[in-house]
Amino acid sequence: MLRLLLMLLSLFIFVATKAQENYQLYRTKGKLPAMSYSLGADRLGSAKMNFIDTNVLIKVIDSTDKSYIVQLSKNHTAYIDKAFTTIDTITQPKNFYLSNFWIAKGIVDSFDIVNIQLEEKLPYKIWMETNPNKIMLQLFGVKSNTNWINQLTNTKVIKNIYYNQTEDDVITATIELKGKYHWGFSASYNQSNALEIKIKRPPPKADLKNIVIAIDAGHGGSNEGTKNKKGNIVEKNYTLLFAKALEKILLKQGAKVIMTRTNDTTFDNKDRVLFLQQQSPHLLISLHLNSASNTDIKGVSTYYKYIGFKPLSVNILNRMLELSLNEFGNIGYFNFTLNAITDFPNCLVEIAFVSNAEDEEKIISPKFQQQVANKIYLGIKDFLSGIKEN
Repeated sequence: MLRLLLMLLSLFIFVATKAQENYQLYRTKGKLPAMSYSLGADRLGSAKMNFIDTNVLIKVIDSTDKSYIVQLSKNHTAYIDKAFTTIDTITQPKNFYLSNFWIAKGIVDSFDIVNIQLEEKLPYKIWMETNPNKIMLQLFGVKSNTNWINQLTNTKVIKNIYYNQTEDDVITATIELKGKYHWGFSASYNQSNALEIKIKRPPPKADLKNIVIAIDAGHGGSNEGTKNKKGNIVEKNYTLLFAKALEKILLKQGAKVIMTRTNDTTFDNKDRVLFLQQQSPHLLISLHLNSASNTDIKGVSTYYKYIGFKPLSVNILNRMLELSLNEFGNIGYFNFTLNAITDFPNCLVEIAFVSNAEDEEKIISPKFQQQVANKIYLGIKDFLSGIKEN
C-alpha cells in the first residue's frame, strides 16, 4: 500500500511539473496592468492584487474568454486581462531567476528607495501591514543570490529591511517603517531590471499649509454615475459641487489643492490615476454618491483598499457622522481604481444615497454641500493632528 501511495504521489508531482512546463511567455503592457486573485467579479471587477509595471515577464499556462492564467511560481497562480499582455517570442525561458544585491537609500527630501537587483522583470505582489508599519513584497520565480543588503544612513522612513526564501521560487521581503502612518509607495522596474520601491516620507510639518491635497469629483462627462428615480439628480453634477466646496475651504486654510476635474468632462479613472501619480499629492479624497435598489437604505460611508490608509477614512467618517447621517460603514479592501493607488493615502467618500428620499433632499441643499465639505476638512485635520514626527 505504501509503495502504491508513493507511486501515485510521484505521478502527481510529475504531471504537475509537466503542466508548469507547458507555458507561453508574455509581457505586461498598457495602462496600469494588474493581476487578479480569481475570476470572480462584481461591478468593479475581480479582486486585484496590485498594479504591476509594464514589460513584466509572465508565464501563461491557460486562458479563459478574457483572461490568461499566469503561473507566478510553483505554488501560485493569478489572472490577468488579455488586453494587458503581449506575447514574447524572443526571451529564452528559465526555470528560475536570481536576486542580487539590494540597496536602500534616501532621495532628496521626499523619498526613500529600495533597489532590488534581479536578472529579469518578474511579477510581484506588494502590500501594507500595520502595528508595526511594514511594506511586504513577494517576488515570484526567484531564488536568492543576495548576500548583502546595504542601507545608507540618509534613509528617513526605513527602519529595517530583510528577506526570506519562503518557497523554492518565492522571496518574501519585509521593509519595516518608522512613523505612525503609511504615506505611500510605488513599485516599478528600472532599465537594469532592478525593482525599485519608492517610499514616500511624511511632510516636514503635518499641517494644511504644508501639504498637497487632491480632490476627485467622481464621474463626469459621458460617465454620469448614478441618478435618483426622477433622473434630476445626476451624480457627476453633484460630486463636482461638493468637490468645489471642499476646494474652497482647503484653499482658505492654506493647503495646495489639485482637482482631477473642474467641469463636466470625461476623465477615465486610469487616466486619473496616472495624472495623480505625476502630481504626487500627500492625500487624495474622491467624492461620490451612493445608490441602492432598496430605497430605505441611506447614509454615509468611506472606503479604502490598503490597511495602512484606513486612518484617513475613519477620521473622515467620524466627522461626517456629526451631520446626523446614517452610518453605512467604513469599508476596507474596496476594489475601486482610485483606492488601488498605493502612492499616497486615499479615501473614497460616498456622501449619501440618491436612491433615498431623505438623503436626496440633503444632497441638493447648498447648505448641506457646505457642511459636508467642512466635515471632510475637519476629518483631514484630525488625521494630520494624529501624526507625531519621528
